[in-house]
Amino acid sequence: MEKKVSMSQLFAIGFMLFAMFLGAGNVIFAPMLGQQAGTNTWIAMGGFLITGVGMVLLAIIALTRGGGTVEKLAAKVHPLFATVFSILLFLTLGPIYVIPRTTSVVYEIAVNPLVLDKSNTSLYLFAFSLLFIVITICLSWNTTKFIDRLGKLITPIFLLLLVALVAKSIFTPMGGFGKPQGDYISGAFLKGFTQGYYTMDVLAAFVFGGIFIKSIGSLGIKSEKEVSKIFIKAGMITIIGLVALQISMAWIGGSSVNPIGYMENGGEVLAQSAIVLFGQFGIYIIGTVILLTGITTNVACLAAVAEYFGRIVPSISYKNWLIIFATLGLIITNFGLTTILTMASPILLLLYPLAIALIVLIFANNLFKGQQSVYVGTIIGVGFVAILDALKDANILVDTINSTFGFIPLFESGAGWIVTGIIGFMIGVAVAKTRKEPITLINLAGEEVL
Repeated sequence: MEKKVSMSQLFAIGFMLFAMFLGAGNVIFAPMLGQQAGTNTWIAMGGFLITGVGMVLLAIIALTRGGGTVEKLAAKVHPLFATVFSILLFLTLGPIYVIPRTTSVVYEIAVNPLVLDKSNTSLYLFAFSLLFIVITICLSWNTTKFIDRLGKLITPIFLLLLVALVAKSIFTPMGGFGKPQGDYISGAFLKGFTQGYYTMDVLAAFVFGGIFIKSIGSLGIKSEKEVSKIFIKAGMITIIGLVALQISMAWIGGSSVNPIGYMENGGEVLAQSAIVLFGQFGIYIIGTVILLTGITTNVACLAAVAEYFGRIVPSISYKNWLIIFATLGLIITNFGLTTILTMASPILLLLYPLAIALIVLIFANNLFKGQQSVYVGTIIGVGFVAILDALKDANILVDTINSTFGFIPLFESGAGWIVTGIIGFMIGVAVAKTRKEPITLINLAGEEVL
């Protein structure tokens, strides 16, 4: 007889999922969106929540249906694509983006507001980031007990802080929403849609999804179908929490313009808003919690990327990979948060559309009978425009790209890959029928049926 999961166990799983995504870097994008979108904040948040939150649950489910690992899921396109995509994914999750971003966010919120001598900011950032990275390396040596204990302590504290912060901002508003800025004036929804990429939660779901699946199995649930059901229910709890979090952060950002002005990044927005709402005591509270969540985020990401590269390049040990990637993360951290976000943006504009395409394809697998040409055609279509968007974001051949490919619908809004992806899908279907490719269906348990 199949073991049943109690409601308390279900909430525990959902709480664990929420805690995994509730990192220090996760809270800095919605506040910035609120500042820039102004009165169009809720339109922009509609797009932001699709890519920054809604796709997270779909990514987790897609992973269970696609073989349990991102490598197996991406291999449905081609083994070479799986290797390149996975390497870029893990590097971005680790030393190139998430680790530097998290360390910089912790500095911006917990340390920088307390620094009186702003002329030596670079020196303070280096000293703090060095200490922070060293702590991350030490704790990554053996992460299991650390994450288990600290996760149970941090998440309730962080949630209580956010509730207090949001409640204070509602009952004593900092100010009204201002006028929309830049792309938020006329294209708020699509701008919010692309801004949702920067939470990295969909890509993180690909990396951490296996941990979630194992946690359900540890409860004695053996049926793959039952695991999927529980996973979806727990995932819904997580999604509700993330939606509430991001909407709250957008509200704080939108109402913060009058007292603090326009900031360069979301870390500054959150830090200055805490001071306005709670005085100097507010920055101590939020700084402490952001510090702790930043440590757990860095440990999880550094451990994940070191373990992955330890598998594909076993000649270098896990601990040596830890040191290599931590050092690289330290170097990138010291470019500063604003620069990190700018540097990483082209990579995210490339990876996120490809990740979304993989999710859609695995859900639609049985509609096109799992034929490989459809996977290939769709990824080529999506990847072509995603590469162009990445080049534009890096200020490479911007005018030439716009004049040559501007005819593609939604191209100027950064969503042209949707159109070319659909075209690639249809071409793939035609090729598969012409070549009479083998059929690979996937049942509800995620098992392939040839």
